[in-house]
Amino acid sequence: MRNFDTTLYFITDSTGFSEEEFLRRIEEALKGGASLLQLREKDKTTREYISLAEKVHTLTKKYNVPLIIDDRIDVALAMGAEGVHLGQSDMPISTARKILGDDFIIGATTKTVPQALEATELGADYLGVGAIYPTTTKVKTVLTSTETLGAICKAVPIPVNAIGGLNRSNVQILEGIGIAGFCVVSAIMKADDPKAETEILLKLAKELKKQ
Repeated sequence: MRNFDTTLYFITDSTGFSEEEFLRRIEEALKGGASLLQLREKDKTTREYISLAEKVHTLTKKYNVPLIIDDRIDVALAMGAEGVHLGQSDMPISTARKILGDDFIIGATTKTVPQALEATELGADYLGVGAIYPTTTKVKTVLTSTETLGAICKAVPIPVNAIGGLNRSNVQILEGIGIAGFCVVSAIMKADDPKAETEILLKLAKELKKQ
């Protein structure tokens, strides 16, 4: 398995941005210290997704940050990403592992301890757990309590990241839970200064990991 660090996991949202501005914001986040980057595109054609992913990959390789593709194993394989993230309705993790091999990073979305245990057993490398807060992204969200998040952290040996509506003003709710890091979307994508915001969020994430 490849080395990766989920401390500050940045998930993109290109909604409302030109491609040039989208890529600029991604590079600013990488400069600011985002440790893992997921390209999430729900509405692009396969060809559009691959084209954009290749451009994003050029940036992530420059900063030595693994690129994770959301949902689409075909896109991840086609453009040579380091990983893929799978939700509960996507391809089963065990099937994905057979296709992708041991060196590919596979993340999984889980909301309960049984889901987390199953994902780990089937070969997931890390878990995204949430949503902790309601989000503004175009994904269906079911809220997950911090109690459940804590129980999942204790139940599995792989990194567990909180996700869902997190930003600098509310991540304190994650204190003492034992997360490996947290995921952000809008907190960076919509920031006036993505690099500065990423630096602040990375500092907060490192502090939470120590607890």
